[in-house]
Amino acid sequence: MIKDTFPAIESAMSVPRWKSLLFVPAHVPRFVEAAHERGADGVILDLEDSIPHDQKGEARRQLPESVAKVARKGASVLVRVNRGLCALAADLDAAVLPGVDALVLPKTDSAEWVLEIANAVSSLERERDLPLGGIRFLAQIETPGALQRLAAIASAHPRMVAMALGPEDFSAAVGGAPEFDLLLTPNLSVLFAARAAGLLPLGFIGSIGEFSDTHKLREAAAHARRLGFAGALAIHPAQVAIFNEAFSPTAQELEWARRVVAAENDAATLGLSAFSLNGKMVDPPVVRRAHEILALARNN
Repeated sequence: MIKDTFPAIESAMSVPRWKSLLFVPAHVPRFVEAAHERGADGVILDLEDSIPHDQKGEARRQLPESVAKVARKGASVLVRVNRGLCALAADLDAAVLPGVDALVLPKTDSAEWVLEIANAVSSLERERDLPLGGIRFLAQIETPGALQRLAAIASAHPRMVAMALGPEDFSAAVGGAPEFDLLLTPNLSVLFAARAAGLLPLGFIGSIGEFSDTHKLREAAAHARRLGFAGALAIHPAQVAIFNEAFSPTAQELEWARRVVAAENDAATLGLSAFSLNGKMVDPPVVRRAHEILALARNN
């Protein structure tokens, strides 16, 4: 298949700021109705694992109304589609509509698969007079084979905006449990591939099903941010506030960043690109991190 060529303004859209993306089963009206009150940066209307096969059709029929409901407070709206061809075709037909910001692609294992879906979405956008390229992709990496093709997947198409490891599916695929030792390497691989391609890396090192032990979850999320992750996917509303806090700069970080930037300005007047601050050397990579922290605070 030939990759679509989008106008520059559409292929260079900025990467979103998603600290938390909340999964909501698209077939349960009370969950859909309350989703906009949860404080998530984005809501994922799920058509895949959380929906029994015999209720997927009704969930698709309800999508236009569901999209409008979950977007009421300005959250991004995403739809997770199914992997199987027949179900995927029905999902795309239902989900390519106004108000949908992105599709979540489960079990993504190749760039060719991303391209096939991108071309189908482009055809539907043209038919429905929607902005070409307006619907972005978040790829879930859930098989060991996909790890060998991460770079190609991340750069497969301009629609790609984020990547995340699916810890439960990945662990099951390798015959293991979703524990730290097993998940560290694949999570870091996704992180590196996403950053190299300019995508948003999402996730933390652990089971996505962990929500009752809030202390453990908070530590895992804070650790993920230190590693370089930008946000995480939540399967329970209790996880949202934890992710929003963990993936935001702390007061101490902001104060440090302001001091670094102020010192950078002073050093620039002296023609210096490296300087000392509080007994530590500061060079351009450190300054860059300070600016990024301040930018995150502005975008919160």
